[in-house]
Amino acid sequence: MTPFRPDAVLFDLDGTLLDSAPDFHRILNQLRQEQKLTPLDYDQVRQQVSNGAAAMIQQAFGSLRNSSELEQLQQQLLQRYQDNPAQDSILFDGMETQLQTLEQAKIPWGIVTNKPERFCIPILQQLILDGRCGVLICPDHVSKRKPDPEGLFLACEKLNSRPDRCLYVGDHVRDIEAGQNAGMITVGALYGYLDKSDQPQHWNADLLIQHPDELTDWLKL
Repeated sequence: MTPFRPDAVLFDLDGTLLDSAPDFHRILNQLRQEQKLTPLDYDQVRQQVSNGAAAMIQQAFGSLRNSSELEQLQQQLLQRYQDNPAQDSILFDGMETQLQTLEQAKIPWGIVTNKPERFCIPILQQLILDGRCGVLICPDHVSKRKPDPEGLFLACEKLNSRPDRCLYVGDHVRDIEAGQNAGMITVGALYGYLDKSDQPQHWNADLLIQHPDELTDWLKL
């Protein structure tokens, strides 16, 4: 696809903009230690982060606990994460350069995520991104989550941008589907939290990148 200058660039959060897997790995292993279980391998956790808390708890305890116990463990996971959601989380390598490049080019960037606002706001504050992010759209702000395009349309409205002049970058098929449903140019982040069963070559994204630098180089700024 021919590079172009977008009006705005929107990102998914976990696995695209932010590497949050270290925090979930830490908390899950705290919970497992309290249950007298051996630690989980980091890569096991990493592959499940984009699938949410329920999937991570199922992976960590599913074969050992009933549904009621799993629900309690999930609430413990979320509470501990809310208490300190960015102790170990960082921007992916190359992402800070990408954000700076967009800012220098006067192109606004924002986040459209399925992660609730109560987690996102502290993360952005702790990483000093809250004053830089042009828009943050969470499930709290819409009636339908991705892959529905409602959140992407709302982000464009707040940034005064047309969807067909925006990029959406994500590491999950639902991100690409949401971008396509919104009529945006879609970018698949292959450096993110892909599961072994994922087949990004079949997502039909406009661009697939192995590193944020590839998007920085591709954009016509």
